[in-house]
Amino acid sequence: MTTTPAQNHARLAARVAVDRDRAAFEILFDHFAPRVNGHLQRLGMDRGQAEDLAQEVMSVLWHKAHLFDPAKSSLATWLYRIARNRRIDLLRRDKSHRLDPADPIFEPDAPEPADEAVDGARRDERVQLALSALPAEQIELIRLAFFAGLTHSQIAERTGLPLGTVKSRIRLAFSRMRKALEADAQVDTAD
Repeated sequence: MTTTPAQNHARLAARVAVDRDRAAFEILFDHFAPRVNGHLQRLGMDRGQAEDLAQEVMSVLWHKAHLFDPAKSSLATWLYRIARNRRIDLLRRDKSHRLDPADPIFEPDAPEPADEAVDGARRDERVQLALSALPAEQIELIRLAFFAGLTHSQIAERTGLPLGTVKSRIRLAFSRMRKALEADAQVDTAD
């Protein structure tokens, strides 16, 4: 009784799955790797990418041969499905083809005018001064909210304070800072 190539491939895959049989894997690798590689190139992948992906597919065979079920499909179908899925994953991850190098977003920002930089530095200094005048518990909450980027709920969890207390202390801190900055002649609050 002769066996079909598909039956022979299934038998070799079972030897890889059960015994980690290197000779069986070599036979399967020699047969399928070039075919998967050629298939991927016909689908438009460049030679290097197709070769890498074919290697990855064969690595899946070595590591996950136990997942192959000859009752559901032939080994060829199983491997080509893996190659197809990996190719789709690769295309989804590769967004470089969507980028336009002439897009203005890639242009560097214009340098900030010197007078604006000086005003900004002065304003930052005055804000730091107003912040340092707050009680320590309010400074900590402001630091967690605006420098660590935590939500009010996350701050409440981290500090063990009730959420309402966190919100009211942050509001109070802002109110105090606003009054201090509005009273400070060196800060332009017109913006």
